[in-house]
Amino acid sequence: MKKLIFWFVCQPYLLLTIAAMLWGSNTIAGKLAVGEISPALLVSMRWVFVAMLVLPIAWPYLKKDWPTIKSHLPFLFLLGTMGFTFFNNIMYLALHYTSAINIGIEQASMPLMIFVLNFILFRIKSNALQLIGFTLTLIGVVTAITNGDPLGIFRQSTNFGDLIMLIAVACYAGYSVALKNKPDIHWLSFMSVLGVSALISSTLFTGYEAYRGDLVLPNWYACGVVVYIAIFPSLIAQIAWIRGLELVGSNGASLFINFVPVFSSAFAIILLGEQFHLYHAIALVLVVGGVALAQYKSRP
Repeated sequence: MKKLIFWFVCQPYLLLTIAAMLWGSNTIAGKLAVGEISPALLVSMRWVFVAMLVLPIAWPYLKKDWPTIKSHLPFLFLLGTMGFTFFNNIMYLALHYTSAINIGIEQASMPLMIFVLNFILFRIKSNALQLIGFTLTLIGVVTAITNGDPLGIFRQSTNFGDLIMLIAVACYAGYSVALKNKPDIHWLSFMSVLGVSALISSTLFTGYEAYRGDLVLPNWYACGVVVYIAIFPSLIAQIAWIRGLELVGSNGASLFINFVPVFSSAFAIILLGEQFHLYHAIALVLVVGGVALAQYKSRP
């Protein structure tokens, strides 16, 4: 069993594919939770469950890594807030206004955001293929947002859910880029600190949700959705993504975000009965193809 586990954690492409598949299912779970539990409370509850699962296992590593964690605590708190709280709060809110298929396609623009942030922060320049790929990706996202009428963005109001989802994507792209500066601590320590950070920051959003009178308490069905999200998209996917990033780096790993819309679209059609239109296919090809082209020369 130990040999199998060791082999598994050394397979970056398998880990990153699993992460993408589980994130695709996260979109579906979030859609299923609409009306059953409010978005901020869903995020808070998922991290309560994650903390309960991880902290007992991670405690020895946390004690060993505490001096390093303490010196990097503000940075780690920011990572947990951006990658876990902001992204998920905004995504679950966006699912109230747009389809799971659109959300998946928009998530695939994350590599574009990562390249842009790498240029802004680290002056990593783009080549001609990357610029062409970025343009195709942008056209693909606009195609999904405008229901197949990209030029219509100038003469019609854009779906609120699609717009705020792009903000969520930017938050997670910033998180992924910042991971290159994470302290050298055990992955269980890292996951625990980020999970607790997300729990603390998400509680503030839940408090605001209650203050506005928008709090929706979960029924048993919603509790089951929360448990699934906590175990699979939150815990297993994040661990797989963090480990994959360690092995291949943020630019290489970002290519696997392309699989998220493929999985989420398939799950949305099978489980939610959503209609897959021709413009979805065109947008998917443009986004995935654009990102693949943009990364063609950067792949080893």
